[in-house]
Amino acid sequence: MTETTSVFDSDREAGFGDYVALLKPRVMALVVFTAVAGLVVAPGSMNPIIAFAAILFIALGGGASGALNMWWDADIDRLMRRTQKRPIPSGKLTEGDALALGVALSFFAVVMLFLATNLVAAGLLAFTIFFYVVIYTMWLKRTTPQNIVIGGAAGAFPPMIGWAAATGGISVEAVLMFALTFAWTPPHFWALALFVKDDYANAHVPMLTVTHGRDATRKHILVYTLALAVVALALGLTSVGGPIYMAVAVVMNGWFILGAIRILRRDDAASHADKHLAERKFFKLSLYYLFLHFGALMLEAGLAPYGLGGW
Repeated sequence: MTETTSVFDSDREAGFGDYVALLKPRVMALVVFTAVAGLVVAPGSMNPIIAFAAILFIALGGGASGALNMWWDADIDRLMRRTQKRPIPSGKLTEGDALALGVALSFFAVVMLFLATNLVAAGLLAFTIFFYVVIYTMWLKRTTPQNIVIGGAAGAFPPMIGWAAATGGISVEAVLMFALTFAWTPPHFWALALFVKDDYANAHVPMLTVTHGRDATRKHILVYTLALAVVALALGLTSVGGPIYMAVAVVMNGWFILGAIRILRRDDAASHADKHLAERKFFKLSLYYLFLHFGALMLEAGLAPYGLGGW
């Protein structure tokens, strides 16, 4: 199937799962989880049906971003082993299919979030889609090794959008939830980049591991991990924090810092000898890191009415 042919003219008809894959469901799951956290810990109450609708539209906005990302990055996805099975590189869908789906879902998600909640939440969702697609995907990703640092803001907005959907505004707590995800993104992706460096090099993506090498990347991971710990503890001192969250933050950030130090002390020879075992463990830990922090915030909010959560 050629890139300009519609899937309906192809011998390989696309299935529903191929369209779902365009939305990057794993990334969407993170968007949904952090957005739910922002909505749940926000002060006040929200109609459950409206809350569900808000999360649904935020999720669709995240999926739209994923589809537009796959549309633009189809050329480099064909060159990277970990992305070659995506719907476009595998020939199941075309760039045009991804573009159409992404644009349609973007408008639908933003308009419906506005109708269901408020202008602030809808505006933040629209800006998030724009930032991820235009600022990160089209510009930063292929031009600077700081792509993940700056571009990480796109993935950090969902908890702020959830908060805005519930309250109609933004607060210190919402900003710190944004900052938590923002500071977490570089060490999370750089750990991945350490053991898939060749993928990025083959696709000519200027990831830090490609432009500055693995040693520099390891140093950057430690620096950002330390900054992340500061943000995590600061969030625990706000109105959404509490003893449960602080216990999780202390343990997880101590563990995360130790993991970053272990990576820093390694060299390429040691990494290759055990197939980047420490880097892979750190990457896996980073997935639990965000889940446990936001989960603890929601637990604090759930226990607060009973006098068991919060400060």
